[in-house]
Amino acid sequence: MQPPPASILLIKPGSLGDVVHALPVAAALHEAWPDSKLSWVIDPRWQPIVQGNPAVAECVPFPRQDFRGAAGFVRAAKWMAAQRGRHPELTIDLQCLLRSALIARAARSRHTIGLSDAREGADAFYDETARVAPGRHAIDRYLSVLPLLGIPVPERPRFHLVSRQAASPALPERFVLLHPYARGAGKSLDGASIRALCERIAPTPVVLVGIGGAPSGLPENVIDLTNRTALPELVGMIAQAASVVSVDSGPMHLAAAMDSRLLSIHTWSDPRLVGPYSRKAWIWQGGKLRPQDLRAPLLPERAVAAKDLEVIAAWAQTPA
Repeated sequence: MQPPPASILLIKPGSLGDVVHALPVAAALHEAWPDSKLSWVIDPRWQPIVQGNPAVAECVPFPRQDFRGAAGFVRAAKWMAAQRGRHPELTIDLQCLLRSALIARAARSRHTIGLSDAREGADAFYDETARVAPGRHAIDRYLSVLPLLGIPVPERPRFHLVSRQAASPALPERFVLLHPYARGAGKSLDGASIRALCERIAPTPVVLVGIGGAPSGLPENVIDLTNRTALPELVGMIAQAASVVSVDSGPMHLAAAMDSRLLSIHTWSDPRLVGPYSRKAWIWQGGKLRPQDLRAPLLPERAVAAKDLEVIAAWAQTPA
């Protein structure tokens, strides 16, 4: 048997949800090889999720937003050049795109592994690929690299994600955390739905968080923190919330990783592939509310209707 590698480079810059999904790989590596130094290439925006994690010895900031345009190309080339002295014994590319494969090549890794469903020709840069079966959840996809390393896939993945910053003391003792915004088209709740849902949850306080445009005329039970919550604060609020209602988004995956009481709203995304990876989570999809089940059939795409808000609000107010 080969000795554990002294140094590991894990490449998974983002998005936020993807970073959360990769945490169990880092945890399993640390449990199997506690003396190996794991460095994580990560977008600085998501770095607070990884900092302080016992499995991660070093964060390597990958400021992707600085690499746009002609000047950004020069900055990217300089960043790549700075990685040449790393020489990790093992590199694991979970981003599986051309740019992440080039990062592995720039670091001059002794051995690089990736996934069989890599895109943009990234697999040409790997020494070994983990076979990924179609239809697997993102977390299971990432964990498929472990058998290549002689490490068993854990029965229950561990995230080591804990709140390191308490939520604001100004928040109510009991509240529903609502995150209605997402980048994907058609995932977010519209303003009228946000307002109506908050009205239906009243008088229970609702803390509204996320990056987006909060509607006007919110009811008095709403504490609007839209565009005003840093990532560590959000983690603290998720830990404190009685329940979390979120569209399919990075914060939803944070709540799932923290094993919070969670309802994830899926208008068109497949909860079997990108839904909450938690036994406590519930799903709204196609007009139906049910516990999360990665084996459940996919329901038709449908936007959230007024009658659905009644059901979601009732779930949010039900004691755990």
